[in-house]
Amino acid sequence: MPNDFNQTVIDEFRAHQGRVGGMFEGARLLLLTTTGARSGRPHTTPVGYYPDGDGRVLVIASAGGAPRHPAWYHNLLANPRVTVESGAFTYEADATVLTGDARDRAFARAVEADSGWADYQARTARVIPVVALTEVPGPPNINAKSFGEAIKVVHDAFRRELGLIRKEIAESGTAGGLGTQLRVNCLTVCQGLHNHHTGEDAMLFPMLADRHPGLAPVMDRLKREHERIAALLGALRDVVSDEGADGPQVLAEVERLTDELEEHLRYEEEQLIPLLEA
Repeated sequence: MPNDFNQTVIDEFRAHQGRVGGMFEGARLLLLTTTGARSGRPHTTPVGYYPDGDGRVLVIASAGGAPRHPAWYHNLLANPRVTVESGAFTYEADATVLTGDARDRAFARAVEADSGWADYQARTARVIPVVALTEVPGPPNINAKSFGEAIKVVHDAFRRELGLIRKEIAESGTAGGLGTQLRVNCLTVCQGLHNHHTGEDAMLFPMLADRHPGLAPVMDRLKREHERIAALLGALRDVVSDEGADGPQVLAEVERLTDELEEHLRYEEEQLIPLLEA
């Protein structure tokens, strides 16, 4: 993409915590910052991605089927430590180029999710690389200016991800079976919600309860809702893990989770954000 076009996408992405319009509206998009192989300067590029679980995402160096690999790919070969902006979070990651069967399986998952990747591969003689970006352990850097804004940003990231999954399942036409990448997407958001609620139960909620004893009824309700959502996450995992599951079955569970989660998130924001912003 031309640099001026990329910069427009980057600016919009950062201004709206990962939400962009135009040709990338509703797409899975992240900002990848690599270190120039020759210049040593940082270079940021919008790229599509797929969840891979366990703190990893996959990016594909398609360059639209061009005969040469994109510049960002050459950069990370020289300097594998990169920065990833997901919209809600910014984090350091280590880039690993997948090879052999691992690359082929990952690329097949992507083609199953979007046949456009196969079209790109057909246009070029090079084997299009697939790169795994593994988050470096450390405290999360939430793209927010206050604790209250951080809660909303993280919640909106889960809302967006569940919306993407619902759209992907509805458009997949997988009545005879659920696609492999869709399974990964569902299991990844389940793990993310589990981790988020575990962190709230262990740190945020006790801190607020200690500072605001009158919040006890609110805390009790939020904890009960966490337990209910955990049960729904378990039900979704069970369905997704069933090899015989089809799209409509999984979509029904995702919609159940989405409806209950939205009510919970809205209540939590109403009750806690004013206190965190005070």
